[in-house]
Amino acid sequence: MTAHRIIIDTDPGVDDAVAIMLALASDRLKVEALVTVAGNVTVEQTARNACRILELAQRTDIPVHAGCARPIGHTRVSASHVHGVTGMDGPDLPDPTMPVQPRHGVDYLIDAIRDAPQHSLHLVMLGPMTNLAMALIKAPDIATRLRGVVAMGGARCEGGNITPSAEFNFYADPEAADIVLRSGIALTLLPLDVTHQCLTTPARLARLRALPGRCASAVVAMLEASGRFDLNKYGWAGAPLHDPCTVAWLLQPDLFAGRQVNVAISLHDPLTRGMSVVDWWDTTDRPANALFMHDANADGFYELLTRHLARLP
Repeated sequence: MTAHRIIIDTDPGVDDAVAIMLALASDRLKVEALVTVAGNVTVEQTARNACRILELAQRTDIPVHAGCARPIGHTRVSASHVHGVTGMDGPDLPDPTMPVQPRHGVDYLIDAIRDAPQHSLHLVMLGPMTNLAMALIKAPDIATRLRGVVAMGGARCEGGNITPSAEFNFYADPEAADIVLRSGIALTLLPLDVTHQCLTTPARLARLRALPGRCASAVVAMLEASGRFDLNKYGWAGAPLHDPCTVAWLLQPDLFAGRQVNVAISLHDPLTRGMSVVDWWDTTDRPANALFMHDANADGFYELLTRHLARLP
């Protein structure tokens, strides 16, 4: 079976790291590049973290391109209070030796999408949508060339995790999310509604801890470090695991359920800026622009994740 071609746009980030390793472990996905963006931490740090992940997984054949250092129309925010100063606190990973490519991530995205056969390439987005939005501004023709975009972002019933109303990735660059949602690209969203069902409970973490290999050990160390924040915040049985849901949807879409709806982004109200306004009940005449997931098979998700992480060194 031919592997599905993907580019991962990311701001590692603990859950980004887990998502990237899940993709690397699958023989059904061909990761063509990692493109980083400012989000959880600075773009310089996200690029270093991307290199660390690839070196950990012995996949230095995959290039890393650093993208946008700030959002389009917003003061930069970070999630270092969750992911730590490095973005991937927990394991003691060495400084990377592989280089970050000199080409800017936005320019790489434009050329890679143009050079690929039409509808052969998926973009997996794990952070703010700044890079793709800037690529669409510079080269709007790429919107019709992508097979689709699958992104972690937004919420319908779960409120927000960075403000009372907004999910972090959308809040970090609402203008970028608005551009992507208006682009006409086939878009699948894995929102907080789904990721808050996928909790890293002690039993699930124990299964990961039992896996051989340094990648699994690093995942456990990162999840334990970042999970303390979410456990204190939510008081749940485990911390939610966000970004790997995107890759899991590509590998096993029947783990999730949702519907085609219209999703818009609040841009101008200070109380709701970055909020995803989801027309779940089709109460407007706005056309559907996203497959918005609402339910997850959490046990199946963790089974998929555990099985794949066992394959990595």
